[in-house]
Amino acid sequence: MTSNAAKSSKAASCLTAANYKPYLNFRSFVDALRREGDLVDINASVDSDGEVGAVTRKVYETREKAPLFNNVRGSRNGLLRILGAPGGLRKKGPGQFGRVAMHFGLPSDATERDIVNKMLSVKFNEPILPRVVETGPCKETVIKGDDIDLTKLPIPQLHGLDGGRYIQSYGMHILQTPDKSWTNWSIARAMVHSKNELTGLVAPTQHIGIIHNQWKQQGQDTPWALAFGVPPIAIAVSGMPIPANVDESGYVGALAGAPVDVVKCETNDLYVPATSEIVLEGTISATETAPEGPMGEMFGLLFPGKTRPQPIFHVNAITYREGAILPIAVAGRAPEETHTITGVLASAAIIEVCQRHGLPVNFAWVSWETHSVWGAIQVDTKKLRGMNISPQDFCRKIGDVVWGSHAADAVSRLVIVGDDIDPTNFDDVLWAHVTRCRPGQDEYVFENIKGFTLMPYMSHGPGDPIQGGRVVADCLFIEQYTQDDFVFTQASFDKGYSEETRALVNAGWKTKYGFGQ
Repeated sequence: MTSNAAKSSKAASCLTAANYKPYLNFRSFVDALRREGDLVDINASVDSDGEVGAVTRKVYETREKAPLFNNVRGSRNGLLRILGAPGGLRKKGPGQFGRVAMHFGLPSDATERDIVNKMLSVKFNEPILPRVVETGPCKETVIKGDDIDLTKLPIPQLHGLDGGRYIQSYGMHILQTPDKSWTNWSIARAMVHSKNELTGLVAPTQHIGIIHNQWKQQGQDTPWALAFGVPPIAIAVSGMPIPANVDESGYVGALAGAPVDVVKCETNDLYVPATSEIVLEGTISATETAPEGPMGEMFGLLFPGKTRPQPIFHVNAITYREGAILPIAVAGRAPEETHTITGVLASAAIIEVCQRHGLPVNFAWVSWETHSVWGAIQVDTKKLRGMNISPQDFCRKIGDVVWGSHAADAVSRLVIVGDDIDPTNFDDVLWAHVTRCRPGQDEYVFENIKGFTLMPYMSHGPGDPIQGGRVVADCLFIEQYTQDDFVFTQASFDKGYSEETRALVNAGWKTKYGFGQ
């Protein structure tokens, strides 16, 4: 082990000012959460074998502050502290998406619409590629060879019945094609297999699997790095459905308005964010596999004993900064990061692909309440009538466009709503669905397209586990397709009374009527 802590000031001097912003620097992000009163420093000794995971799970479910475990039993040589729920929701109400908003450089009181619009604001911008620096905080300590022993680190058991210790739940895989034309940043789970090995999901259809297969075809292992505590805006984008052969790093730079500072790995030619908390370097084996799983999933279920062979990741070096923090996402019942951040990314992608294909879509929102399975699409009904299209043809077109792209792999139900429904308000969407979508007649099932195999009704249902399992639910009245003069109103306080009457009632709510005392 080599300590470069004395070189910390040099590492810091290499960074641009922008790379100290909370959305470009994970440590600054943690400090910002603390300043906002949205972080709890837990200095009491905690056990990585269940306790850390259980606390984090309860944090999600009660919408508590993010826990920073500063005293994890078994930590050694500065490895490691743990931050739980980095993208969890705050208490219900304005600012509940505060942690997510901060990932994108927005104020913590930003709304869901603000975050999606931020994602869409740079779709025509030129990419801003990373800036290579000589060194960075992630190089403060370097471990290589026989000094590496992942089994001696307090890697958390995230769920009680997980098949292993999942070190990778909120880190960023970094791979590059053999011809160096495409560098991919992505998220896929991985667990500790031995002192210097991981095993994790490498799905053939995902970008990590596509690049891995290119190296396999050449008979070579895949150069690889896994960075933890990367710039929050980078970890968010690494889960975004960006097309193949497009570098996420350039999009991150455009979104941040500044390049991400990166530094070369110790043992291969990949570059990692210089401010990363922890970096694993090595290769993904072209031939070796090991049993992986099970793990508690984003749909809130775990199937004990279910494993599958996945490639082995060989770890040849570990680099980290002083007081290194491992961020974790404990998947399960909503809301957690695969619902909050992933839902935001899918929402923006649905809007972009629909508008690019000329569909009259105002907005879309993939709701965390449905575990990011329902995508509500708000349609401009005036423009819809101008298309002179039947409900069946329109719904089929929406489904073909969305699921024919990489926009919303996990979304299995698209809910088409009109101008009067706020797609970010799940109560609105559910009300529209139960009152305007006739079962069977207003539902258009898609069985001849690729499904989402992690969905429990796919993996453990009676149908094909790979194909289908998707539906478009039409929550528009038939008249909204054809009649400009079709009028209806909601029988609700906000929509069913004049502005004057509502103002009168609101003014007297406490003083005149005695409510809310």
